[in-house]
Amino acid sequence: KKHIPQWTKIVVTSLIILIIIGSISKILTHNIQSLANSYPIYEKNIHTVLHEINTTFSIDVISITKERVTEFDFGAILNKVFNAVTEIIGSAFFILLYAIFIFIEAANFPTKLRLLFAKSEQSKSVEDILGHIETSITHYITLKTIVSVLTGVLSYFSLLIIGVDSPVFWGFLIFILNYIPTIGSLAGTLFPACFSLLQFGELSPFIWVLVTVGSIQIIVGNIIEPKLMGSSLNISSLVALISLSFWGAIWGITGMIISVPVTVILIIIFSQFEQTRAIAIILSEKGRIKDNKPVS
Repeated sequence: KKHIPQWTKIVVTSLIILIIIGSISKILTHNIQSLANSYPIYEKNIHTVLHEINTTFSIDVISITKERVTEFDFGAILNKVFNAVTEIIGSAFFILLYAIFIFIEAANFPTKLRLLFAKSEQSKSVEDILGHIETSITHYITLKTIVSVLTGVLSYFSLLIIGVDSPVFWGFLIFILNYIPTIGSLAGTLFPACFSLLQFGELSPFIWVLVTVGSIQIIVGNIIEPKLMGSSLNISSLVALISLSFWGAIWGITGMIISVPVTVILIIIFSQFEQTRAIAIILSEKGRIKDNKPVS
């Protein structure tokens, strides 16, 4: 802070993020194109998979699903996945743009606070609230990113060893989905597992992917992540699930990813006012909220 100008930090950080986003976009585009080019092979394997299921479980899956299989369009599914990933990357560019202007505005924000509030204790209270929000969200995003990277990298190596096509794409998809509470880890396991059925036309790779990636999700999500996170978020599991549905309905996948941080911010803000303190207690994990002096 003392030796590096603010504008220099903003420019360097923005360039690094832009390079990372551009590189990820290029890699994902290449992987999705490779998957699309292999569509004829996957289409043939659908019938092989259905026949194996029919033989193994004595279920006439072929007759039941014949009409649906003829309507199956793997290219369309890939297109939807690509659009979803593109939406996330596009949102990242907008978030970066907003962040740049927020950083610029932050230099003058303390002065505005002092001018906005007549009493110095009010200004200090608002600064404390903003500091609490910054600390909580930064802590969450940092640890969640570490956990998501760990999950994505381990899943990548697992899929690479099993021989699943485009493991980089699936590893990145698992990394992104890991930000989505509850259903993200489930989707991150099922997507590559179901794809392995199309690629190999056998049940054994599907089971291997399901077991290995699922085990990674369980170990990281239920053992490592809780130890890192602790109770710092202070948000009810039910509230997190409802928040996931609410923000997902409004902003799609991006809304699902930011649902927890937005809810945490709301809890912190609600806890600072007597009129909304009861709402913060209900939304919190165990009814305990930070006991700051409420803003008047």
